[in-house]
Amino acid sequence: MQTDFLVIGSGIAGLTYALKTARRFPDKSVTVITKTQADETNTKYAQGGVAGVWDEVNDSYEKHIDDTLIAGDGLCNKDVVEIVVKEGPERIKEIIAYGAEFDKDPSGEFSLGKEGGHSENRILHHKDVTGKEMERALLSQLEALPNIQLINHCFVVDLLTQHHLGYLVTKSTPDITCYGVYILNLQTNQIEKIAARITLLASGGCGQVYRTTTNPKIATGDGIAMVYRAKGRIENMEFIQFHPTALYEPGVSPSFLITEAVRGDGAILRNKLGEAFMEKYDPRKDLAPRDIVARAIDNEMKRTGTEHVYLDCRHMNRDKFIHHFPNIYEKCKSIGIDVMEQFIPVAPAAHYSCGGIKTDEWGRTSIRNLYACGECSSTGLHGANRLASNSLLEAMVFAHRCYLSSSEKIAEIDFCTSLPDWNATGTSEPREMILITQSLKELQSVMSDYVGIVRTDVRLDRAMKRLDLLFEETADLYRSTKLSPQLCELRNLITVAYLIVKGAQFRKESRGLHYNTDHKEKSSILQNVIL
Repeated sequence: MQTDFLVIGSGIAGLTYALKTARRFPDKSVTVITKTQADETNTKYAQGGVAGVWDEVNDSYEKHIDDTLIAGDGLCNKDVVEIVVKEGPERIKEIIAYGAEFDKDPSGEFSLGKEGGHSENRILHHKDVTGKEMERALLSQLEALPNIQLINHCFVVDLLTQHHLGYLVTKSTPDITCYGVYILNLQTNQIEKIAARITLLASGGCGQVYRTTTNPKIATGDGIAMVYRAKGRIENMEFIQFHPTALYEPGVSPSFLITEAVRGDGAILRNKLGEAFMEKYDPRKDLAPRDIVARAIDNEMKRTGTEHVYLDCRHMNRDKFIHHFPNIYEKCKSIGIDVMEQFIPVAPAAHYSCGGIKTDEWGRTSIRNLYACGECSSTGLHGANRLASNSLLEAMVFAHRCYLSSSEKIAEIDFCTSLPDWNATGTSEPREMILITQSLKELQSVMSDYVGIVRTDVRLDRAMKRLDLLFEETADLYRSTKLSPQLCELRNLITVAYLIVKGAQFRKESRGLHYNTDHKEKSSILQNVIL
């Protein structure tokens, strides 16, 4: 198969890019690949909203920029922060024009929320399902474009580069080029190849590397792992954001997210003694940035010997709560919790990868003809910690910039016509799936126990030794058995776990989301960890 533009992932980043590209080039083909259904993405589970300077009387670009830089703890690229903040409102206007609906107050103005780390109310939201509403609007626009092909149930195995043409490719190779991808067609169970002139990775995050995460099952870091195997540059993977308030339900995965907007509306964190504890940790109390709140909760849990803390919403207006957070209200009610009468048990859960595939300010990766945007990328916006509700904003801004850049390049790129077919010689059907499922459980336990919110050098060393063994075992399986989605995801998660641990070992300081008790002080040398 050949396609002019290949988009891997159907979240807000991939769909925004596909829509703009298909409209500009009606004579060219745009193919969007997703490994399940088109709407099953991290975007779908984004509750809180999208940040943008909307109230120009009380808010300003400078305030949003400062809030982002403070949250990023010194590692943001200031030029990129300015780009996203200043271009963001225009991208929000576009998705409103596509049909996305955001909540309004009685006067008809947009109802702007406030979340941790923000100095002003600037979060546009659609109840507590903002991402789902934005994705719905984008998918409805795509349906009218005949040159977009949306392929469900296809798992991308690897990027096609000179390596597959028989050339030696290393990280120092100056012109690594992406020619397309190998895919596992889950309906035919066959490995196929897709040649593309431009490839965009919008493959989402990697939360499934941890035992407890708010991410759906599909969030297995596939794009990040593929780029690393193709000798592309990966950056800052040690900065994994743990959302402070996931609903505590033992054994349930993924965890149900209690959006930060609940605290923005006045909810209070309390420990098992009923004490409001955040004032001990930060003057911003419950609206401190996520890294601070997550560490505070982790410390309270360890100090009091509990597996969760509580979120107190009892003092909040019932009607307003139900209107703004209907899904949270119903979810809590379904497990016997009336949020107006009882505390909500919450605990931190892996939520967002602030690092990823290193890009420039136009979304270009270190591999030619390959772009990346959304959570799988590291654009320089988030630094050491993402400011709440900046992710959907970044996805739209960089999808637009990828579209602008690739539109200029497409005319000078030809298809590679000599790509080899997949070689499955010598492989057999897997005899025991338990080898894969048990390795996944081991991986998630290692990462959760040793590479979580608080880290030490000994824990990181132990994690790396366990990962080495898991890597060898999985590599043997990959060489000897026919591919399955489960095996491919395990392989990718082990790669991502390695990148997280290796990045954490390189960073001999505590900064943002990386907190190592053996290196509590921040270094005066600000640097990104590029692998």
